[in-house]
Amino acid sequence: MTAAKTDYLPADAPSHESATWHAIDWRKTLGNVRRLQARIVKATQAGKWYKVRALQRLLTHSFSGRALAVKRVTQNKGKHTQAESPGCPTS
Repeated sequence: MTAAKTDYLPADAPSHESATWHAIDWRKTLGNVRRLQARIVKATQAGKWYKVRALQRLLTHSFSGRALAVKRVTQNKGKHTQAESPGCPTS
């Protein structure tokens, strides 16, 4: 008897494959981050500090959180502003 060949499809994306920058669904990514941020706010208001810590860690270690953070830093329109504010005294 021979075993039937079946195609194995993993449930989630393998961690060793990287997504290309333009292939990222930014609406979905932003929705994931906003949803986690809302859960953090609710847990903070309820005083569930262990839940807050767990959600903060989840946000900072998630693909959506990291991808959105990189996007915000690399596509910052204020990156060409002067280094010092006009009203700040220099040393």
